[in-house]
Amino acid sequence: MSTKEAMALAQEAGVDLVKIAPTAKPPVCKIVDYGKFKYEQTRKEKEAKKKQKTIEIKEIRLSPNIDTNDLNTKVSAARKFLSKGDRVKITLRFRGREMAHMNSSKHILDDIAEALADIASVEKAPKVEGRSMTMFLCEKR
Repeated sequence: MSTKEAMALAQEAGVDLVKIAPTAKPPVCKIVDYGKFKYEQTRKEKEAKKKQKTIEIKEIRLSPNIDTNDLNTKVSAARKFLSKGDRVKITLRFRGREMAHMNSSKHILDDIAEALADIASVEKAPKVEGRSMTMFLCEKR
């Protein structure tokens, strides 16, 4: 119907004419109370925001000369983070003379990825950035 007819109907009913889809051809309008419409819209947005889950990135830092028991502790911490739905960033930090043996320490990150293979997948493979080597893990779906 034409805009004038719709406006007349809305005024007759004592409510507003609200454009629902202004970009559509022809534009879609509704005869509703604008205040109530706006209130319902904000409530829907708040509901959607509540249901939204933010994914955090948890970081676990290691050194190249880490012992097996310490490594197991770090793996269990990573497992806990992954089960909560967070992403895990594992950082292997090198200091001083350790910088000369960077490539021989990659096996530590590989061991962690292997230990967590049942619940996690490698999102970003181990990569050297400055004085550290990082790897990202995320929960398997």
